[in-house]
Amino acid sequence: MKLKSILSIALLASLFFSCGDDKKEATPEAKEFSYNVEQFADIKILRYKIPGWENLTLKEQKLVYYLTQAGLAGRDIMWDQNYRHNLAIRKALENIYTNYAGDKTSDNWKAFEVYLKRVWFSNGIHHHYSNDKLKPGFDEAYFNELLKATGTKLDGMAYAAIFNDEDLKKVNQAKGVDNVALSAVNFYGPNVTNEDVEKFYAAKKSPNPDRPLSFGLNSQLVKEDGELKERVYKSGGLYGSAIDEIVKWLEKAKSVAENEAQGNALGLLIDYYKTGDLQTWDDYNVAWTAATEGNVDYINSFIEVYNDPLGYRGSYENIVQINDFDMSQKMKVLSDNAQWFEDNSPLMDEHKKDSVVGVTYKVVTVAGEAGDASPSTPIGVNLPNANWIRKEVGSKSVSLGNIINAYNNAGSTGRLKEFVHDEEELKLEEEYGQLADKLHTALHEVIGHASGQLNPGVGETKETLKNYASTLEEGRADLVGLYYLYSPKLQELGLVDNWENVGKAAYDGYIRNGLMTQLIRLNLGDDVEEAHMRNRQWVSAWAYEKGKADNVIEKVTRDGKTYFNINDYDKLHELFGQLLRETQRIKSEGDYAAVEDLVEGYGVKVDQAIHKEVLERNKQFTSAPYSGFVNPVLVPEMNENGEITAIKVTQPEGFPEQMLEYSKTYSFLPTKN
Repeated sequence: MKLKSILSIALLASLFFSCGDDKKEATPEAKEFSYNVEQFADIKILRYKIPGWENLTLKEQKLVYYLTQAGLAGRDIMWDQNYRHNLAIRKALENIYTNYAGDKTSDNWKAFEVYLKRVWFSNGIHHHYSNDKLKPGFDEAYFNELLKATGTKLDGMAYAAIFNDEDLKKVNQAKGVDNVALSAVNFYGPNVTNEDVEKFYAAKKSPNPDRPLSFGLNSQLVKEDGELKERVYKSGGLYGSAIDEIVKWLEKAKSVAENEAQGNALGLLIDYYKTGDLQTWDDYNVAWTAATEGNVDYINSFIEVYNDPLGYRGSYENIVQINDFDMSQKMKVLSDNAQWFEDNSPLMDEHKKDSVVGVTYKVVTVAGEAGDASPSTPIGVNLPNANWIRKEVGSKSVSLGNIINAYNNAGSTGRLKEFVHDEEELKLEEEYGQLADKLHTALHEVIGHASGQLNPGVGETKETLKNYASTLEEGRADLVGLYYLYSPKLQELGLVDNWENVGKAAYDGYIRNGLMTQLIRLNLGDDVEEAHMRNRQWVSAWAYEKGKADNVIEKVTRDGKTYFNINDYDKLHELFGQLLRETQRIKSEGDYAAVEDLVEGYGVKVDQAIHKEVLERNKQFTSAPYSGFVNPVLVPEMNENGEITAIKVTQPEGFPEQMLEYSKTYSFLPTKN
């Protein structure tokens, strides 16, 4: 599970609470190192440092380098997974961009540049967050001129896809429709339906029902001559040419592994890529989860299922991490006390784990990202996703420290003062908001995703809760964090010096974001569709409605502007506990009717009057609502024997330059797969 970075922010508050709020100007550090690269459309591009690189041994630096190369080798897999025409379209757009010799001052050319940059950022022609197809700011006639002027070939359905009204949603989560048939994501053949998918996997049985295999995670499901079949991602299979390149670099990484456990895990990952065997995938995850020693770690493969409307298939991603020992030690207290949090949660006793095992939490420094993690990156990750591994073996939770630091130093936007109710709320956010955000990340990942258990005999949530599984799980983990953020236990553990104020800042920001400020990302009239955004709305809207009788959260109108003010934090804490109990019951029992009522009733529809107002109030701010990153470039230095003698960290010249270099160096797939 991942916590996605969702907005351009001056402080991490916006990831959970304030949706672009600021609290202060960028620090002096930001002035020495420019975190900002460029801004276009609704996107801001940032860069990040790799602090502590020089403290790694050469062997450790080689491990990081090989792992980042392995990640980039699979970059094109994500493009093809997102949409079947993406690679052909990208190739054509990049050829135009690099070869056009005509007027580059015209509005049409500028619109073309923006369109290409948006496509690069989204790994395809659908918006990275809303899933809507990107609309070019130029017409077909101008595009045809560009094709002709540069000798670029693009025709058929790939050409038509840029301008037509087909495949409008990459992932369609709407109620009452065939989500698979109406989603453009390339996990399924064009003629595959919801019913096909459900019947196909209902017929598959795991050798051990208590340890269910992740059927569908690493394959495309297609229909040929009326018969369903899987095209497995593996060497010699679908995406085999890129996977072979990934394997090449993983084998180099294995040769410089820090310890036996890490090397064994890498070996299993290599075997999984070679065979596509899902039992090997589970064996790898068990080994990877247990491999906790060393300075370097990584995430690599087909992992998160947010892009699948039914939650089966994993998107390719890679994150390479260096341990931040100082911050990890400070936050270790949470994982050490995971059982206390489980025992004292408001869950029904039968839904609590008797033994929370193997939860590790680290703050890490990112050294490179690819696939679904780049350019738009998570800021926290908890893996593996299999419930049985979490229960029997444990999980790893990480917070991406240098990514968070880059956000914190990227400058201010001014939105916070516009949307807070009063000076008290502003002061709480300024003094305690950043700490509250860090703790919510940790509680969400370490305690939230590790908490609770399924009832005996209940299937995996992708089977029982279907298209609502992801938003239910993210909301449940958010609620665990919210419940304990307003608790004296945090002060007892030495994590805060004023638990009440930290909790108040957290609650203010969450409600402000869930009911108002996150709406800046939607076009007026749109429903909420993205899983994380839905969960913030249904959590906030449910609490607001259930607390009306006691005026727990008050809707205030002042000078024609709307605010939400929390009048009773204690009762809101109780409400969050009640909702946490219910969300765990839904997950534990696999109650589809209840999750449908919860999400559709509170998380999808938007108050249009408030939405219109929020968009109007937001017009004064020029900072883009979404942020992402270019990656630092690791440059190996060689001796005359071709051996690496040093690895230097440099920064890319710019966003287009890095995207073009990636396409030149890491294109291992044909345009049609």
